[in-house]
Amino acid sequence: MSSPESYLKETFEESMALKRQFFDQNAAALVEGARALANAVHGGGKVLICGNGGSAADAQHMAAEMVGRMLIDRRPLPAIALTTDSSNLTAIGNDFGYDVVFEKQVQALASKGDVLLAISTSGNSKNVILAVEAAKKVGAKVITLTGGTGGKLKAMGDISINVAGGKNSSRIQESHIFAVHSLVDLLDRFFLEGKT
Repeated sequence: MSSPESYLKETFEESMALKRQFFDQNAAALVEGARALANAVHGGGKVLICGNGGSAADAQHMAAEMVGRMLIDRRPLPAIALTTDSSNLTAIGNDFGYDVVFEKQVQALASKGDVLLAISTSGNSKNVILAVEAAKKVGAKVITLTGGTGGKLKAMGDISINVAGGKNSSRIQESHIFAVHSLVDLLDRFFLEGKT
């Protein structure tokens, strides 16, 4: 790399190319995912969201846009980020181990008809995988949001959204936030009550 400016341009071009590839490969899955969120909401269910690190931030971001709003004023929608309750996270982590911090919450909160959005850039986060297994046991629908090969999670989702061209977490997460925004925006505009 010859300069900070050239490096910045290189990463920008990489990010833009990856987002286009992500869109081409996942547009149908994003629409299907938004429809699944609507089915949960219409059926009296809720959306649970989990992930680690930047994916935890994405989980909180999405829950806030569902409970509050994104671009359209509408009623609050039931969504819970499983990453935000510090007492739950620290108690479960301390008493049972970090691997089960999301699994225990899914066991407590998930029901048939709910949706779990499981986010992992590698697709191999053990605590997210265990949460997916717990969700499937109660009949909740699972949307996975992954990167690279998709890891173990990719095959576990009823709907799989994967940033296949992503080589690092930064680039993968840039497409993940587009996915989160798209899921909520499509839900609001096309799939809520009175819309088809």
